[in-house]
Amino acid sequence: MILSGAPGAASPAVVSVSVSSSLNSFRAHKRYGRGLTIAEFKCKLELVVGSPASCMDLELYTPDDKFVMKLDSDEALLGSYPIDDGCRIHVIDRSGARIGEYEDVSRVEKYEMSASDYEKRPDSVRSFLKRSKVGKYNEEEMLKREAEQEQKLAEEKALAEAISVGARCEVRVLGQPNKRGTVMYVGLTEFKPGYWIGVKYDEPLGKNDGSVNGKQYFQCQPKYGAFVKPQYVTVGDFPEEDYGLDDEM
Repeated sequence: MILSGAPGAASPAVVSVSVSSSLNSFRAHKRYGRGLTIAEFKCKLELVVGSPASCMDLELYTPDDKFVMKLDSDEALLGSYPIDDGCRIHVIDRSGARIGEYEDVSRVEKYEMSASDYEKRPDSVRSFLKRSKVGKYNEEEMLKREAEQEQKLAEEKALAEAISVGARCEVRVLGQPNKRGTVMYVGLTEFKPGYWIGVKYDEPLGKNDGSVNGKQYFQCQPKYGAFVKPQYVTVGDFPEEDYGLDDEM
C-alpha cells in the first residue's frame, strides 16, 4: 500500500496524478481534490479521456507503474484511497468504443453555418466590422482606395507608354547598382497587377529568362531577364559598358 505523506501528517488537499486510458495512447497530468467522491472524479475524467463516467472502471498504479487496487466505490472519497503525487489512474472503458476513437478528429461531424445564417448573427466578426465601418465595410474608405489605385495605374500607364520595346535603358533602383540593358516588353502581366517593363540586361544580373510562372513574355538567356516598374527605367543612349574582357587572355 502507498502511504500519503509522513506518519501522523495530514494529507494535502490536492493530489497530482497522471491519467491514462484504454481508449487513448496519451497520458494527461492533472491535479484533483482529495475531497471528490469517485463518482465526481469520474465525471471530471470524462473531459480527459472521453469515456462516459457510467462506463468507467478505475485502477490505481504507483509512480513506478505497479498495480495497487481498483477504485470501485463511487461513494468513497478519492482521498480515502492510498493515492499520492505521481500515481497513475488508469481508466478502463466499458462503453464498447474502439481504441483511438476519441483521438481521430476526422470522425467528428463538423458543423458548417450557411452564409445567410452567418449574415444574420449580431455577434459575428462581420457584424462588428459593419457596425464599426472597418475595411471593406467603410464605403468612403473603399472609394478612396479605389481612386488611389486607379490614379497609380494611370500614372504607371503613362510612364510605360513613353518606353518603347527595343530601346536601350538603365534601371535605377534605390540601394542597388545601376544596370544597363534593352527593353524587351512593355505592358500588363499575369504575375502581378499594374504595368511592367521587361528588360534584358547586358550582364547576368537578372532573375529569369523573360518568363514568369511558366508564361514567356520575351526571350533571353537565364539570369539576364527582369521585370521592373516603369518609374525605375530610364530610356536613353546607354551603350553596353566595356568591362575590358577583350584585354584578358
